[in-house]
Amino acid sequence: MKNKLAMNCMNIIYRVGIFCFLCLSAGCSNSDRETVPDDLFVTFDVVHPALARATSTTFEAGDQVGVFLTERDAPLEVSGNYVNNELLTYSGSTWESARNIYWNDGTYDVFGYYPYVSPLTSVDDMPFEVASDQTIEGNENALGAYEASDFLWAKAKAVTAGEGAVKLVFAHRMSKLNVRLVKGDDYEGELPEEAEVYVHNTVPSATIDLSVGVVTRNPYGTARTIRAKKTGVQQYSAIVVPQRMDNSKPLVEVVMKGVAYLVESRFVFKPGIQHTITVVISKNPEQVKIEIGGEIENWEE
Repeated sequence: MKNKLAMNCMNIIYRVGIFCFLCLSAGCSNSDRETVPDDLFVTFDVVHPALARATSTTFEAGDQVGVFLTERDAPLEVSGNYVNNELLTYSGSTWESARNIYWNDGTYDVFGYYPYVSPLTSVDDMPFEVASDQTIEGNENALGAYEASDFLWAKAKAVTAGEGAVKLVFAHRMSKLNVRLVKGDDYEGELPEEAEVYVHNTVPSATIDLSVGVVTRNPYGTARTIRAKKTGVQQYSAIVVPQRMDNSKPLVEVVMKGVAYLVESRFVFKPGIQHTITVVISKNPEQVKIEIGGEIENWEE
């Protein structure tokens, strides 16, 4: 009994000491971090799905993710969590938070998402929309339309201080459609190097539950056309909100040298899945064929 009481007293003294230390250190900048023991800071190890985003093998300097920390098994809220929508920015080698985050006594669940959104008005139904023209390139101030459409989500359960950096392994939550163009037997000459590829009749707006990473198509959204981005030789890709096309409708349109090749089909865009469609270009645009290939989870390309 005496030993237990002594241990409890020591634990209280330790916590009070840490609290006083942090209070005195509240005005410190990131450059003063070396004065504080590393294990008091929350740090992050952010990992791509299969080490990949939509267009690259790693995050790029300047990329930003949002992070929440809640007490273990506590519901995720817009505010009132231990950490609320903290901005993490990739420097090219490490992830830096906008402010110092300190560990407290306890066990926490950690949620991460990309791309970062602020202000955030809901964690249960966060509005999100994929771009209609995904050929638009990014610049130093903004992501490209294709990259900004590729929503990623991660969760780490039951983490505590002293376990090292919090590892957040991200997963794709949208669907991806790859369109491959191949020449049919009756097509004369070679296919043009450039084409315009469109994905028709999908709803681009959705809501996302950040607590579980579930994307739900907006039931009141209007179906639109997405222009796909060229991602390889005779290959074009589009990020699409997960949804079903139960009736046969125009799905993919390929425009080459002013000639349009239109494919109709039913289709199910599954969350976190890369779908591949091969469009066989014929001499006669009305005889174009489609071949639906396999599915890849957490695509790498």
